[in-house]
Amino acid sequence: MSDLFVKLMEQIEMPLDMRRSSAFSSADIIEVKVHSVSRLWEFHFAFAELLPIATYRELHDRLTRTFEAADIRVTFDIQAAQVDYSDDLLQAYYQEAFEHAPCNGASFKSSFAKLKVTYEDDKLIIAAPRFVNNDHFRKNHLPNLVKQFEAFGFGTLTIDMVSDQEMTEHLTKDFISSRQALVEKAVQDNLEAQKSLDAMMPPTEEAAPALKFDYKERVAKRQAGFEKATITPMIEIETEENQIVFEGMVFDVERKATRTGRHIINFKMTDYTSSFALQKWAKDGDELRKFDMIAKGAWLRVQGNIETNPFTKSLTMNVQQVKEIVHHERKDLMPEGQKRVEFHAHTNMSTMDALPTVESLIDTAAKWGHKAVAITDHANVQSFPHGYHRARKAGIKAIFGLEANIVEDKVPISYDPVDMDLHEATYVVFDVETTGLSAMNNDLIQIAASKMFKGNIVEQFDEFIDPGHALSAFTTELTGITDKHLQGAKPLVTVLKAFQDFCKDSILVAHNASFDVGFMNANYERHGLPKITQPVIDTLEFARNLYPEYKRHGLGPLTKRFQVSLDHHHMANYDAEATGRLLFIFLKDAREKHGITNLLQLNTDLVAEDSYKKARIKHATIYVQNQVGLKNMFKLVSLSNVKYFEGVPRIPRTVLDAHREGLLLGTACSDGEVFDAVLTKGIDAAVDLAKYYDFIEIMPPAIYQPLIVRELIKDQAGVEQVIRDLIEVGKRANKPVLATGNVHYLEPEEEIYREIIVRSLGQGAMINRTIGRGEGAKPAPLPKAHFRTTNEMLDEFAFLGQELAYQVVVKNTQDMADRIEEVEVVKGDLYTPYIDKAEETVAELTYQKAFKIYGNPLPDIIDLRIEKELTSILGNGFAVIYLASQMLVNRSNERGYLVGSRGSVGSSFVATMIGITEVNPMPPHYVCPSCQHSEFITDGSVGSGYDLPNKPCPKCGTPYQKDGQDIPFETFLGFDGDKVPDIDLNFSGDDQPSAHLDVRDIFGDEYAFRAGTVGTVAEKTAYGFVKGYERDYGKFYRDAEVDRLAAGAAGVKRTTGQHPGGIVVIPNYMDVYDFTPVQFPADDVTASWQTTHFNFHDIDENVLKLDILGHDDPTMIRKLQDLSGIDPISIPADDPGVMALFSGTEVLGVTPEQIGTPTGMLGIPEFGTNFVRGMVNETHPTTFAELLQLSGLSHGTDVWLGNAQDLIKEGIATLKTVIGCRDDIMVYLMHAGLQPKMAFTIMERVRKGLWLKISEEERNGYIEAMRENNVPDWYIESCGKIKYMFPKAHAAAYVLMALRVAYFKVHYPIMYYCAYFSIRAKAFELKTMSGGLEAVKARMEDISIKRKNNEASNVENDLFTTLEIVNEMLERGFKFGKLDLYKSKATEFQIEGDTLIPPFIALEGLGENVAKQIVKARQEGEFLSKMELRKRGGASATLVEKMDDMGILGNMPDDNQLSLFDDFF
Repeated sequence: MSDLFVKLMEQIEMPLDMRRSSAFSSADIIEVKVHSVSRLWEFHFAFAELLPIATYRELHDRLTRTFEAADIRVTFDIQAAQVDYSDDLLQAYYQEAFEHAPCNGASFKSSFAKLKVTYEDDKLIIAAPRFVNNDHFRKNHLPNLVKQFEAFGFGTLTIDMVSDQEMTEHLTKDFISSRQALVEKAVQDNLEAQKSLDAMMPPTEEAAPALKFDYKERVAKRQAGFEKATITPMIEIETEENQIVFEGMVFDVERKATRTGRHIINFKMTDYTSSFALQKWAKDGDELRKFDMIAKGAWLRVQGNIETNPFTKSLTMNVQQVKEIVHHERKDLMPEGQKRVEFHAHTNMSTMDALPTVESLIDTAAKWGHKAVAITDHANVQSFPHGYHRARKAGIKAIFGLEANIVEDKVPISYDPVDMDLHEATYVVFDVETTGLSAMNNDLIQIAASKMFKGNIVEQFDEFIDPGHALSAFTTELTGITDKHLQGAKPLVTVLKAFQDFCKDSILVAHNASFDVGFMNANYERHGLPKITQPVIDTLEFARNLYPEYKRHGLGPLTKRFQVSLDHHHMANYDAEATGRLLFIFLKDAREKHGITNLLQLNTDLVAEDSYKKARIKHATIYVQNQVGLKNMFKLVSLSNVKYFEGVPRIPRTVLDAHREGLLLGTACSDGEVFDAVLTKGIDAAVDLAKYYDFIEIMPPAIYQPLIVRELIKDQAGVEQVIRDLIEVGKRANKPVLATGNVHYLEPEEEIYREIIVRSLGQGAMINRTIGRGEGAKPAPLPKAHFRTTNEMLDEFAFLGQELAYQVVVKNTQDMADRIEEVEVVKGDLYTPYIDKAEETVAELTYQKAFKIYGNPLPDIIDLRIEKELTSILGNGFAVIYLASQMLVNRSNERGYLVGSRGSVGSSFVATMIGITEVNPMPPHYVCPSCQHSEFITDGSVGSGYDLPNKPCPKCGTPYQKDGQDIPFETFLGFDGDKVPDIDLNFSGDDQPSAHLDVRDIFGDEYAFRAGTVGTVAEKTAYGFVKGYERDYGKFYRDAEVDRLAAGAAGVKRTTGQHPGGIVVIPNYMDVYDFTPVQFPADDVTASWQTTHFNFHDIDENVLKLDILGHDDPTMIRKLQDLSGIDPISIPADDPGVMALFSGTEVLGVTPEQIGTPTGMLGIPEFGTNFVRGMVNETHPTTFAELLQLSGLSHGTDVWLGNAQDLIKEGIATLKTVIGCRDDIMVYLMHAGLQPKMAFTIMERVRKGLWLKISEEERNGYIEAMRENNVPDWYIESCGKIKYMFPKAHAAAYVLMALRVAYFKVHYPIMYYCAYFSIRAKAFELKTMSGGLEAVKARMEDISIKRKNNEASNVENDLFTTLEIVNEMLERGFKFGKLDLYKSKATEFQIEGDTLIPPFIALEGLGENVAKQIVKARQEGEFLSKMELRKRGGASATLVEKMDDMGILGNMPDDNQLSLFDDFF
């Protein structure tokens, strides 16, 4: 017994008789691992034999109890020199195993603890009933039992189960008989209870309390049982079971009320072993409130029965008891001031690689008391804006960085070249085979070379080297070299010397020479031999530069392409010979095609300028040190995404050097060049490289685990040595060494989410490259990359010793964080571009137009409104925004297109006057076009100027013009007029590209960028990833677990894009890098526009964003104008025929039955959908103001359904008086007598759905003011239901466009239908459409039936909408013609009398290009046959067949070849 062991026994007061037993005779403590921060001690004991079970239990109890008193957790394991497999001892230890985690799980323990075990044929055999002898227990539990027996001292046992038929039958019999006994007992108990109840009738006073007491006691007992119940891991439940207890976190909750008034809470919980669906019933609202603790994110203990849900067909717990529990989150246990700073953390903006949002990362660091945290996403900085705002809110420093892809500008073909004629040189073409890729940790096992002169092999070298250990299966599989090859091989030094002699006076050549030369140099250096100094040619780079058009330049693909034999790829002698043959092909091509004859010319004349595209990427972390650095960072990100993008954003080293001011560089992960040098070239080479950086990064050994699997590092000790080497590099290079965590998710449990995301990339992604070959080949496991606390990090680096671990984990990271200044990532102000005299121009244009319409001097109401608006617009610097919009609208108007406005810009009278919007926000009024006399109605009695009765000007008799929609300016720029204006404009879809180019033209190419967007993984997509992961990796998850995993994996950046119409304009006195980096959308380097790198929402308060959207309405109106010659501006907004459409179908000359709808709304923008048609049918609007109401009601949320609809039905309010648009609230309340400021605030609260979310005190103040001014209660109640409201200006702009289209439908129907089918119709079926009224109605009926059964496809739904219009057109007496091979146009419908001729593009499957080709071909002459139509017209056989079926081709023959026999008939 060792002295140390004796001392321990004394400390734990082990009984003397046990200490003197034979088992303790040679007892020793092999090792004690002390985790100082987590306060865990691991003892490893050695004994002569296994301990008797009583001794083991005593040792376990005393050791645990003694150390517990000092707040230390203890674990121990035993190595026994001699193992006794006697049945008694085995059985005793087998039962003991179930007292220790993880074997003490309820399911495993209850099923296995009482079974019998024996030891036969070197196996521990468990005799088990048939129903537990299954894969679940084998996979999930037996491995834990093996580990526990190993800890007892049995060594690594093989454990198996055999089914015991007798036991199975016995248990089954027992179960049936006990169940029978239980039933009988229950019947008996029931009878007894009934008797006792009968005896108690009538109840006596004494009996009542006794009964009550029994009930309470039973509840208390059940509750106590629930408190102490064994928790079952969710993964163990595979069948229906009773009285199961789970603990876990709720991640999804849904509450429903049944028709009977009962409530059900469906929720899902996870304990991170799996997830489960649960349900809890409540009889009424009061009982439901008791379960408010069932909420998303809550940690609960639940008890209930597991049953198969008849609806979802999955196992579900019917919850009987539930209580909230305290979940102990991880904490940083180090004292204040001694906490680390994480310098390497990824957020969900690291494309398809990391999970945490930047907010959650910063919140976690702040919660743990860290003073700073770095953001280092892969090659992008899209988390910066959110990180900046969240760090300021959390009160910690955000360190802004990124993990960049650094490349060398030019990768040389030749190393150490000299002046030498390539044709006359002697070459040694060599290849090495190794046991791995690390020159420091792996061994040379073969060197082979061919000495070549003028294409001929003059001498060969081929030697195997014995590494002194057996080769791994992977090495043998890859190289074909076996241990047999290496038997009797020469010593390494002998081979190295011989090879040096062989290479004298020659140029060395290798494929990917940096690897082979690096390996040789490392071995030369290790054995004191001179390193390679002669010239080297790398045939890999030679091939890349000679043949840039080839995609792959590996030895295998090149030998195939040039037909050079390569019988055993990855065996050095074959590879060397093949490389030699290729070399002389390359030299010949270089001489003949590029005139290269000298070795010096290879790097100067042949290396391409863009060779960085093929250069090997090395990771480096770059950090912003100050404001200058931030701008340089933005420039680097932009250049890497725009100029140097190739597969990934790349930063050439010289570009980094040019922008390095204000930046700090770290060496990054195992893909960094310093780490790579330590692994492949040694410490000296790494020191030279380290001088380029500001600090060295080391990561926890767990992060480097994949390198062991990939055989780059031998084992754990090798990993620890590499970390020590990196610290040595830092010491020699005089650079601080920082321990960083390479964070990819926050909590250890989230590892699976990253696994699912990464594996979804498929085997093409480097991270998923498989190790080995064949079916068993799998990718390297992903490292454990959660956000580690200071104490966890110190534990990881404990092997360095306490002092050094503290220095790299805490001190150095804190010092580096102190070197970094706070920077402003997102500016605090709006920076609009400068346009010379913008303010004067806006004012001038406004007054010019106002004088023209309203006369000079202006009416007071106009003058005051203009003054109020201009004060706000000019005072806040918004004139440029107005002027830019005016210039864009004006240019589009000049090209012949109307431009519609969106949003609330129509609330601004200045916008109306300068031509940005047609909507006039003044109160309803008359104005004389001749003498400018005007009359304003300001009492709120009229909703829209268009509804005023026609009347002449009292001054000059000219008919008045009518206008004014009564919209307050405040709804656009806020009550104080300082809200940044958002001017959205609807350009014609045809004119949108031109309008976009106008922005560039007005502001300049370098100041106009498309608004960038970031696309993340949606939950539906993540669901697909989870199912794919299940399939590819042999997993099986229950539905609730799939939902959890999908939710966890969602939200990760997948791609970038651009807003369909948003263009960001940078002020011309700054540059774009003051605000954001730039890039191409979705990394498409051929795109015509660059986008902002930041999601445009992140900077929309700092720069001007113009919304130039494409829309069908202006395109349709332009088409109608071209067909009719009518100026759309001249169309009256109060045309009686148009208004009649909203109340019936008579104006169209048809009955409602003929067209299937009671009004004429079909095909009218804004009013043609089923939902709005239903609203029109219920309300029958007769005025423009009511149409505005309908538009507002249909676009709002909870404004019509369950609100205005009910008020109108019940006769409480009318269409005119209900709340429709947001502006109505302010106007109505001001007319009622409320102060404008309060009216505005109420409108703002209601329109955003905040009415019920504001404090009761604030809300009651508004209600009181409203009641004081006689606002009815139904109005106040209606406010509380609204979630979102539409601006009246937007509604007015839309309705105005819709009425113009409706005007043509009523008065110029054939033109309307022509325009509708050309522009708006989404789906066609020409055979039906040209087949007449019956065919159309039959097809509509067919689709209607499908729609009722939810079987209609999207195409059929679109077709139904088209057929409704065709049906209406035919019922009105117009004809839908057939496609005509010689009359039809390519893409547009045309009018021929009362018939519409469809274009070729309307035929399903016929695209625009073929349509244009047919039209072009027919100009060259008639089509004589179907074959000719196919050849000249470019139509496919299917299309020609379709045309023939429809009767379009007449009697056209299949072929126009003359038959020899035609003359005989």
